[in-house]
Amino acid sequence: MHATDEESDAFEALKNCSFIYAPKGQAGEYAARACNPCRGCGHGCKYCYVPLILHMKRPEFDAGAIPRPDFLHHLRRDAVKYQAAGYTGQVMLSFTTDPYHPGDTTLTRQTLQCLQEHGMAVCTLTKGGTRALRDLDLFRPSRDAFASTLTSLDDAFSLKWEPKAALPDDRVAALKAFYDAGIYTWVSLEPTLDCESSLEIVRRTNEFVNLFKIGKANYLGEYGKRIDWKSYTERMMALCSKLGVTHYFKKDLQQYLPEGYVNVLRHDQHH
Repeated sequence: MHATDEESDAFEALKNCSFIYAPKGQAGEYAARACNPCRGCGHGCKYCYVPLILHMKRPEFDAGAIPRPDFLHHLRRDAVKYQAAGYTGQVMLSFTTDPYHPGDTTLTRQTLQCLQEHGMAVCTLTKGGTRALRDLDLFRPSRDAFASTLTSLDDAFSLKWEPKAALPDDRVAALKAFYDAGIYTWVSLEPTLDCESSLEIVRRTNEFVNLFKIGKANYLGEYGKRIDWKSYTERMMALCSKLGVTHYFKKDLQQYLPEGYVNVLRHDQHH
């Protein structure tokens, strides 16, 4: 079925949108559309690559999340165009900040509401743990998703790498709460900082996590080079098969997958 001229014009208009956008590269493997209400974060994660991407000094980025100027105005402008184009898919928050950073997250709630009011679904990816529960009422089982990044289940390890993020048990509690409310949940196993930790996360959380997205450690120089990624991928494949969990290996690990391995990029992240 060919798009009408009106439909083609609507989708052409999306090319001019920058506040709701199509991520590229490694980010594009996570979501078809995304938006970033803030600059900066405040979690202080040692492995974060975003300051490099945004050309921000790390102390400035780590100082806390700052709302982008006139963000809601620009978001609504883009949302109107997406609605006109008939886009109803998920928009993910966020790649260059955390939607549930340690500061005031009122803008996150307003962003979710704006997207939903214009016919779109939402997904949040966060290390903010139970801070996200303040917005649980907005999430719809048939449309939306909640996700958390987990690098370890050990507090000391997490505090070393993610000093101001929610502790692992708190993130797990948030996943359980969203799952129990009927919301689709997924976990980002990226970066993988310790293979045993990532494998243990799958073992301990698979009963309330619908999907695992598995990556490696990037932008960490020699640290990432010391990990046997082939062995890790093979062990993770075996574990996922044994437990019957839905999963996706990101591009950096796909070279270690056997020929014909089913590795679906876009799962339906809703019930």
